[in-house]
Amino acid sequence: EAPGKAGDKAVLTLEGPRDCVYSIAFDFDGGRVAAASKDGRVTVWDAHTGQEVAVCKGHGGAVLRLAFSPDGKTLATAGADKTVRLWNPATGEELRKFQGHQNWAAGVAFSSDGKQLVTASADKTVKIWDVETGAEIRTLKGNTAEVYGAAFSPDGRRVASGGKDGVVHVWDAETGEEKLTLKGHADEVYTVEFRPDGKQLASSSHDGTIRLWDAATGELQNVLKGHKGSVYTVAYSPDGKRLVSAGNDQTTRLWDVDAGVELKRVGDQKAAVFAVAYSRDGRRLATGGQDRMVKVWVSAQGSTTDKTADQGDSEYGDE
Repeated sequence: EAPGKAGDKAVLTLEGPRDCVYSIAFDFDGGRVAAASKDGRVTVWDAHTGQEVAVCKGHGGAVLRLAFSPDGKTLATAGADKTVRLWNPATGEELRKFQGHQNWAAGVAFSSDGKQLVTASADKTVKIWDVETGAEIRTLKGNTAEVYGAAFSPDGRRVASGGKDGVVHVWDAETGEEKLTLKGHADEVYTVEFRPDGKQLASSSHDGTIRLWDAATGELQNVLKGHKGSVYTVAYSPDGKRLVSAGNDQTTRLWDVDAGVELKRVGDQKAAVFAVAYSRDGRRLATGGQDRMVKVWVSAQGSTTDKTADQGDSEYGDE
C-alpha cells in the first residue's frame, strides 16, 4: 500500500473522554490501554474487549501526559493543575501526588526500573522524583521556556527534554550536568523519545518535522518530512525499526527509521491527532486526539519484528 492511502479500520474504538485525548499508553503486556484527556480524567480500558476498567479522577484541569510503570501496576499522570499523580490503573485509586512544579506539568515518564519518574513543566524545569517516597531527587535546568516533554534513556543514565525554545536538552540523570544541546528545529519541540536500544533520540516539532539524533554524540542523523503542520507526538516500535508520528494535519504516519522514509499512513482520522502508543509486542497501535476517541489498530501480520511485516499492505489494518 502506498504511503498516503488510508484504508485501515480500527479493531477497537474506545469512547469515554469528554474532550481531547492528549496522551495514550499501553501497559507492559498490552492488556490495558489508558488515555489522558483535557476533561481532567484518565480512562483505562481492557485493550482486547474495549471494556472500561477504571476512571482516574482528581486532577483539577487537563491531563496532558501519562505513562505506565514498567510492571503495569502504576499509572503516572501530569496535569495542568501543576501536579503529577500516581494511580492504581485497576481501580482508579490515587496513590500519590507529587507537588513541586510552579506551572502546569506537561510531561511524565518512568525510568526503565520503575524507581524514578521524570517530569517536564511550563515552569521551565525538568524534575526527577523517587517513585516510592515521592521525594524530589533533582531539578534539571537549562530550558529557557516551557518544557513539553521528557524521557529517560533505556539505561536510566540520561534524561532528554524538549519544549518551547525549540532545543532538545540531554542531561546526565545522576549529576544533572547537561551533556548535549541539540539545535535544529525551527520551532517548539513537543515530544522527545529514545529508541529502545538507547542509541537514537527522536524529537517532533511545531515546524512539521521529526529529527533523529545520535543519542551519544548529538549528531543529526535524519530529518523526517511529510507532515503539514505541527507534529505533536512520536513513538518507536518495540524493535526500534519503525517510528509512528501524528499531528495537526489529521494524519498518523509510519516511518522506516533507518531509511528515513514514510512507509504508510494509519487510519483516516478527521481531526488532529495528539497521541500515539505502541503495545510492547508491536502488534497494536493506539491513536487519539481532538475527536475524543481512542482507536486501536492491529497489525494483521504479527509483530513488526517478523520479516513478513515488511510486505506492507496489511500492517495496521483489519484483523
